[in-house]
Amino acid sequence: MEQEKEIEVMIAEASHEVYVDTILRTIEEAAKVRGTGIAKRTHEYVAQKMKEGKAVIALAGDEFAGFSYIESWGNKQYVTTSGLIVHPKFRGLGVAKRIKDMTFQLARMRWPKAKIFSLTSGAAVMKMNTELGYVPVTFADLTDDEAFWRGCNGCVNHDILERTGRRYCICTAMMFDPADPHRAQREGHKVAEERHV
Repeated sequence: MEQEKEIEVMIAEASHEVYVDTILRTIEEAAKVRGTGIAKRTHEYVAQKMKEGKAVIALAGDEFAGFSYIESWGNKQYVTTSGLIVHPKFRGLGVAKRIKDMTFQLARMRWPKAKIFSLTSGAAVMKMNTELGYVPVTFADLTDDEAFWRGCNGCVNHDILERTGRRYCICTAMMFDPADPHRAQREGHKVAEERHV
């Protein structure tokens, strides 16, 4: 039973490159099941994120359980947490939330003043983002860094993004802005609500 295995979530390193092909295959299979698009990444791209300490991996012993990575854009003014995936055998155990929390903390540590954003079509990721303080934004609020947007070229929904002049797509854009003056107010309200539960 998979629940009995201890799942360790950690910052990935070069030695974790052995899991890259499994990660890419798991992401692609999940996208097919959901019928949604993904920004396709190469083995070399994901391995480089691991070598740079910009990725988080979850392992159950030597078995791959989950993954995500971070990337900076627009001269480090923006950061994305991307590629969040949990292997089907380990879903429903809170692994995605642990990975998301760690990538968020890693992004905040490396680029404390950067706006952190996420493009997702998944309700579970939207819920995790909201809990971390992200709010929905328009695509115009995201980075204008062409290198970021080129990552969408491999997505099955890329034509929608192009047709709308990069204003809309299937994904929802969400952002955490450390300089948002309303963020502290929202977080204070959330703490007050939790005390009344």
